[in-house]
Amino acid sequence: MPDGHSVITRAWSSRGRSAMPETIPEAIVVVTEAFEGVAVDRWARLIAETVALAPRRLIVDLRASPVLDAAAIAVLLRAHRTMMHTGGRLTLRGPAHRVRRILRLARLDHVFDTEDADPAEAMNT
Repeated sequence: MPDGHSVITRAWSSRGRSAMPETIPEAIVVVTEAFEGVAVDRWARLIAETVALAPRRLIVDLRASPVLDAAAIAVLLRAHRTMMHTGGRLTLRGPAHRVRRILRLARLDHVFDTEDADPAEAMNT
């Protein structure tokens, strides 16, 4: 599974331009490990860099992340607020049952938009 940075890089290069497009319709960050502890800083930087690109929609793919901690929640909330402020939208893709439970216990389950799976995958099943 590609990491989030390579997904973003592919989106730029597929446009056939060396410069970034003015508006990115969608960016995806694929979290490939537990979103907790020392990993949070690394993912926070990548998510912040992606938010700075001002996509209309930012998807944080959590399918490969079995858990997140309070610091990770803070990163997601910061990204959510920034996206809302700039007219964009943050979506959590495929959060595991445990992650959904953590968000529900933190009373954040209604704050974040979530989707169960990649829409293209859902159409193929």
